Amino acid sequence: MTQGQPPPRFWASVREALRGSHQDYTAIGIDRAIFLLAVPMVLEMAMESLFAVVDVFWVARLGANSVATIGLTESLLTLVVAIAMGLGLSTTAMVARRTGEKDPEGAAVAAVQAIALGVGISLVMGLPCLFLAPRLLSVMGATPAIVQVGSAYARIVLSASGVLVLLFLNNAIFRGVGDAAIAMRVLWLSNLINLVLDPCLIFGVGPFPRLGVTGAAVATTTGRSIGLLFQVFMLLRGSDRIRILRRQLRLEVSVMLRLIKVSVAGVVQFLIGQASWIVLVRIISVFGGAAIASYTIAIRIMIFVILPSWGLANAAATLVGQNLGAGEPDRAEQSVWRTGFYNMLFMGTVGVLCIIFAHPMIRVFTNDPAVVPLAVSALRILSFGNIGYAYGMVMLQAFNGAGDTRTPTVVNFFGYWVLEIPLAYALAIRAGFESRGAYLSILIAEMAIAAASMMLFRRGRWKSLRI
Repeated sequence: MTQGQPPPRFWASVREALRGSHQDYTAIGIDRAIFLLAVPMVLEMAMESLFAVVDVFWVARLGANSVATIGLTESLLTLVVAIAMGLGLSTTAMVARRTGEKDPEGAAVAAVQAIALGVGISLVMGLPCLFLAPRLLSVMGATPAIVQVGSAYARIVLSASGVLVLLFLNNAIFRGVGDAAIAMRVLWLSNLINLVLDPCLIFGVGPFPRLGVTGAAVATTTGRSIGLLFQVFMLLRGSDRIRILRRQLRLEVSVMLRLIKVSVAGVVQFLIGQASWIVLVRIISVFGGAAIASYTIAIRIMIFVILPSWGLANAAATLVGQNLGAGEPDRAEQSVWRTGFYNMLFMGTVGVLCIIFAHPMIRVFTNDPAVVPLAVSALRILSFGNIGYAYGMVMLQAFNGAGDTRTPTVVNFFGYWVLEIPLAYALAIRAGFESRGAYLSILIAEMAIAAASMMLFRRGRWKSLRI
């Protein structure tokens, strides 16, 4: 072996993780369990983050109004994401707990209840947006020019939000049973389709129509829809970890009620966080289209670099759920602290790179002289908080993996609504820092959330929760 190269065992572990490991994560070494779960989960989140940057990369060529359309629509979509993530984390917790108890029947039944609940929520959210999308853009502060350009985009993305909910939800099931490789493949497939269709439909390449910013909505929705079909196929075909049988396709009221009980706090938890982003965008919109466009680009880059680290946080959640199910609470705690440390190393490195190379990163998306300096400033300010984000996301996901969705909800409420939003208004508008003030408020609030979550996690009350 050449000096400096990883040993063959490392690459063997990578291949095992990408194929889908058959290991019992409650019995093997903690570092190995983290690695086998985290590799596909990190790659899954990396693929999800591509959705956040590919559209903006191409749409930025159409002008600031088109970019602002994506920013405002995505801000509305954060409410959908909050519901999807809230339901998804409770699903992961319940499925992981049954898996740790060596109860595959219970895991499959929980999965069916989650999917049924997701379908109902999707219909309630998606149908009204067919008619209300332009009005929603206006409420978010869109100018008449942005509404004219972006109404069709918003209508497609928001009305098809159910696809996003079910995509999140099914991958939460795969993560819960420890089949992270399938969740990864779903996002790879969806992103490959989006990567190909985006420029074709935006600019009218070859036989495709030129749809402008609307083409980005069609491409993304098509990619996600095909990924959803692949998920359904895999759940029905089954693997050694989970398979949904025909006899399990029924409503189990007791399981559904337990799932809803855990999900309500989870949904509120993410609604608190995601709704705060809507208010932040509303504050930033006061300073014009360039401010919104710079926010959109900077946040997309941050999502791109942060989402892979959510893969590590999701690995921690799965390990907590499965180890608690197996009666190993101390092992669950050790898994979380180690995962947080690895995440800190990753996020710290990424943060330094973003601070140093912020200008060329922004230039990849736009050369607009009004947008570039604002976006560079935003990216640098936000990147200073990466180490805090790293520990905060792992700790909060660990609570969720244990089924304790209330603690993160309380932490998010105080962090975002008691601290971040008032501070953003004070710094951006009252103190005259404009959009930079909003970014400073994000940095301060996220660091406070990380500190609070670590202290609460150390108390260990989450170990005794039953779901």
